[in-house]
Order: sequence, then structure tokens, then C-alpha cells
Amino acid sequence: MAEEKVRVCVSTTPDTPIMQTQSGLARRSREVTNEHPRTWTFLTNHARVLISIAESPGIRLRDIADRIGITERAAQRIVAELESAGYLSHQKEGRRNRYRVQPGAYLRHPLENDIEIGQLLDFFVSRTSANRPSPPS
Repeated sequence: MAEEKVRVCVSTTPDTPIMQTQSGLARRSREVTNEHPRTWTFLTNHARVLISIAESPGIRLRDIADRIGITERAAQRIVAELESAGYLSHQKEGRRNRYRVQPGAYLRHPLENDIEIGQLLDFFVSRTSANRPSPPS
């Protein structure tokens, strides 16, 4: 399969540009340096969505998707899964949703099912809140 040449690069965040190929299909691309290749990460997209919502309960799905580097549809699916698992709830405020994290819910894996999600979120939210500007809420 031949590699398509990139025609346009529109950056949604400094480290997650959207590339548009000659065929018109958009794909996300993240620069990888030889010093720090990104082949996997410790946190899943579900964890990143939950952290984003804990940081900013009025965040839009579009902003979550841009921040994490996933599609808006993937962010919507993850939020629905987190809600059905009891980690989140939401309330409509006008045309927007305001999310509420359930900090007393426990992690799912048997090795961590004695840890409340709030303990994990406390670490990440306090770490990132000082370093990252909040999206509009």
C-alpha cells in the first residue's frame, strides 16, 4: 500500500495535529521523537476522559476529544460507558451537559477494586490543574 502525501496540517493542539491526505480523509497524527517514542501509555482513554471531566465538569465532548487526541464520537462512546458503569452522571444545563464524577466508585480490575476512583482523580486533577488552562465551561 502506497503512503499518501499529506496535503494540509491543521493543528488542534500543539502536539496533536490533524492531517488531511490527498484522498480527503483526515487522520490524527502525533509527532514522535527518537528520545521518547510513544508506542503505549499507562492511562487509557477512559481514564483521560474521566480526568478531563473531573478537571472541568462543564467540558464539551469536542474539547475532550481535542485534548485527548480522539474523535468526538469516541469521546461520546467513552462518556456513555463511564455513565453506564456508574463513574459519571450528567445534568442538562441549557444546551450543554454538566458532568458529575462519582468519586466513591471503585476501580474495576480485581487488583485495584479496593481503590476509589476519587483517589486516582485527586492525584491527576491536582497535578494538571495548575499546569493546564481550562477549556470554556
